[in-house]
Amino acid sequence: MSPPVEPGAPRRRGRPPRTAAGESAPAARDRILAAARTEFAERGYDKTSVRSIAKAAGVDSALVHHYFGTKDEVFAAAVEVSFEPALALEALTGQGVDGIGERIARYFFGVWENPATRGPLLAVVRSALTHEAAAKVLRGFVLRRLLERIAADLDVPDPTFRAELALSHMIGIAIVRYALEVEPLASAEVDDIVAMVAPTLQRYLTES
Repeated sequence: MSPPVEPGAPRRRGRPPRTAAGESAPAARDRILAAARTEFAERGYDKTSVRSIAKAAGVDSALVHHYFGTKDEVFAAAVEVSFEPALALEALTGQGVDGIGERIARYFFGVWENPATRGPLLAVVRSALTHEAAAKVLRGFVLRRLLERIAADLDVPDPTFRAELALSHMIGIAIVRYALEVEPLASAEVDDIVAMVAPTLQRYLTES
């Protein structure tokens, strides 16, 4: 198994394949990520390939492998961009315990409400039940890199268990609202959902 790679770091040493004339390496990488998000959102995990991502980005497949390695790894990178967990942590925990349930709910559903990030997340949720790669992304980026770290920072007993409860609550709502589009939840105002969900998340993460 390949060692983990920090976001933004190249997957391979050496000179990458040539890109479009005058295009910088970061620009090519960003274009590949944008294409990957679109491909996974529109075609699903099964029907998306490194070749289809490369074609959509207008680059050679070797360049996708150079920056991301495998299809699973570019999938993970595309989803991570949607959540930006490192940026979210300080905003969510920096204000202390009071109101953290509401901040988490607003952040989580805000990501889902954004059309640019909703597609990759739907691809993850729909694929997680049948593909280990998608399930790993969901566990890794949403649970371990975000919710578990939030719970650990709050210094409460059983942070992992609490994080899993919080995740299951929000993922369940996301599936019903965004994937199944069940009414009236599908058409409900986000503020109304946050108001109902926030106290439960607060209890999961802070009460002894």
